[in-house]
Order: sequence, then structure tokens, then C-alpha cells
Amino acid sequence: MKKVMQGVSRFKSEVYPKHKDLFDKLSSGQSPEVLFITCADSRIDANLITQTGPGDLFHVRNAGNIVPPHGIDAGGTVASIEFAVGALGTTEIVICGHSDCGAMKGALAPEGLEDFPHVCNWLRHSDAAVKIVKENHPELEGKDQLQRMIEANVVAQLQNLQTHPFVAARLAADRVHLHGWVYDIGSGEISSYDMNTRSWGPLSNDEIAQLPGISAA
Repeated sequence: MKKVMQGVSRFKSEVYPKHKDLFDKLSSGQSPEVLFITCADSRIDANLITQTGPGDLFHVRNAGNIVPPHGIDAGGTVASIEFAVGALGTTEIVICGHSDCGAMKGALAPEGLEDFPHVCNWLRHSDAAVKIVKENHPELEGKDQLQRMIEANVVAQLQNLQTHPFVAARLAADRVHLHGWVYDIGSGEISSYDMNTRSWGPLSNDEIAQLPGISAA
């Protein structure tokens, strides 16, 4: 906690004064173009990965970068998505998984989570990805199985995302675009899911350039 408090002190004395004009502008409202849904894992920093700043991304974070399908009691993640797309008008939605994801390890082996009933319930939103991996890739195990699970989960959550009324309506009008990413913590590389070919590959400069606030190298 000492590190956190020291950081707050440095922010007030050094960082804030340098960016006062930006914070003055942001104090009256926000208009992010990108809704960034990622894992609550402490190793993931969306602004660091994308080199964006305050006001650029509307963040939604939870264990496993999960998007529950639309429903009456879907909770805070769904409410945040509804607000971001419906009220703020975000035009780009990124679901970003990551390597070595503990939530996906738990989804693959829920028998180790008996003491965490809420975690178990939450990870059921990844059941489709678990079924896809175990039935279609029974030969995989260890890191290979986990990597395939991380990718399959992003795809499953992209499908869940499309059940949300505001998202579905904006997709139909081509007013919102979906992106599936997996970030590799060790290498810093990002893989992107191509919805047309249903395949994964390195994030291209063309796709990077299309995202507001993110410049291609």
C-alpha cells in the first residue's frame, strides 16, 4: 500500500500539473470511442498496451474478460457495456484475453474452485469455450490447451456480446465494430481474431490504424 500512496503523491505533485489542461477537459465529461473489455489480472494495463491516455478507453474488467449474454440479471459488466455503447456511443469494442490466464485455468479445471462458488458461477459463461476445446482438441494439454482455451473464450464472448440489444442494433447499422485480441504478457505481442476466416494471427498495422486513438507503428 505504501507504493500506492507514494504514487498518489507523485501524481498530485508531478503528473497532474503537466496534464492539467487534459484533466480540465475531462472534468466535464467523457467521449471514448473504444470500449475495452479485458481481464482483471494485475498484469494487464490496457492504456499501457495501447499507449492511450485518460478519456481514450472505456474500461470493463473482470475475471476472464467475460461478457455474459444479455439477460435481466446479468450484472455490472452488462450494464457497463449498455452504457458505453448506448449512452457514450463507443464505436469500437475490443475483447482482450491474455496469456497465462488464471480464470481460464479455472474454467478448464473447476474442481479446484469448490471454495469459490461465485467464481464457479461466473466462469460458467465460458462453458462453450471449454466444450469447444475439450471436444475438438482432445490431444491438447498444458500450455497448448490453455492457449487454445484463451482464444476460444474470446470468440465465445464476442458471440455473447452480439446478444446485447444496443450492440446488435449498432452492428446491423455498421456503427460499431468488434475486435478479439489475445495479449502475450511475455512477448508483448497481440494476436487478433479474423471473424471472416475464423482464424488468429498477428495484429496487423491495418487493423491498428482503424482503431481511434491507436496509431500504427
